[in-house]
Amino acid sequence: MTARVPAKVNLQLAVGPPRADGYHDLVTVFHAVSLFDEVTVRPAERTKVVVTGADAGSVPAGRTNLAARAAVALAKAAGTGRRGKSAVLIEIRKRIPVAAGLAGGSADAAAALVACNELWGAGASPRELRAVAADIGSDVPFALLGGTAVGQGRGEQLTPALVTGVYHWVLAFGVGGLSTPEVYAACDRLRAARAGQADPPGPPQLDTALMAALRSGEPAVLGPLLSNDLQPAAVSLLPRLRQALAAGREHGALGAIVSGSGPTCAFLARDGAHARDLAVALAGAGVCRTVATVTGLTYIANVQCRRDAAGRAALLEVNPRAPGALPLTMASGVNMPRLALDALRGLPVPDHVDFREVAMVRFLDERFMDLSEVQKVAA
Repeated sequence: MTARVPAKVNLQLAVGPPRADGYHDLVTVFHAVSLFDEVTVRPAERTKVVVTGADAGSVPAGRTNLAARAAVALAKAAGTGRRGKSAVLIEIRKRIPVAAGLAGGSADAAAALVACNELWGAGASPRELRAVAADIGSDVPFALLGGTAVGQGRGEQLTPALVTGVYHWVLAFGVGGLSTPEVYAACDRLRAARAGQADPPGPPQLDTALMAALRSGEPAVLGPLLSNDLQPAAVSLLPRLRQALAAGREHGALGAIVSGSGPTCAFLARDGAHARDLAVALAGAGVCRTVATVTGLTYIANVQCRRDAAGRAALLEVNPRAPGALPLTMASGVNMPRLALDALRGLPVPDHVDFREVAMVRFLDERFMDLSEVQKVAA
């Protein structure tokens, strides 16, 4: 069973003061982008992780790997009566750089959850998978959800966001990585050093102007509103990031930001052609290890439910590239053999509808937007 899962960038990352448990309260706007890892799980005598692709040597291959932890956690949540059949070989083909602020490890964990759920026929609902995901890592629930969403708490409390338009990005990957705990610690140190010179940080707040910009579909409106409270800390640890951000702005980026805890810098472009030109300019400037052009996964499918003469759900109409399609609410990125949508609150849609080309969907009818009504059914 194979799952394909995207990286993310943070369009806003507002960080509150440290909590008693060592975490920080956050308000963040997650945005999935078209840079994917692929995770395949197969039955095995013992759980093992094999990693190939980008930065493979930097990924732990034992049980500390987040994908392995996800498989173990799901097996436990599904019950211990699996008669020893929960061991899996986890093959991770990486394109998302490691320790880059793109949630690559969290993406792999989410993919492992979805793939193992299908492989074992565990029957965990999206809501149940997200509960398991939240215990693995703060970004893992979003990797299950996808699209664009507001995260609160540690980032695990998610609300899908309404987004229109297509957003083109250039990702500039830094040399080396940054440890997320080290970046948060640096953020706390910088704030402590400014004590008395500025007001202490209060509870993080969502930027309503940024949310309105996402609804507008205008990259030029969105670009200046990108923000990241961790950016000064990341730059203090890797001063070269300042040069990368400046180079992107110099070459016309509408917005330039460190993604998450860094060191990847994300640059918003006007369109696809501008993104390609910007990528060439950044690569030539020598301010990063390599670059990639990606698009935001703001939508993939329109889904409509029709009823037959008896009032039952008789047909689901899917148009994966329809203009104006709504943002995603359920996005595992898995190549699912089938996706049955319980759109009529208990009246099942015929399971012969094949959604192999649709990994991420959202109902057009608001009555059918509860994620608990999205069921995956093995072929």
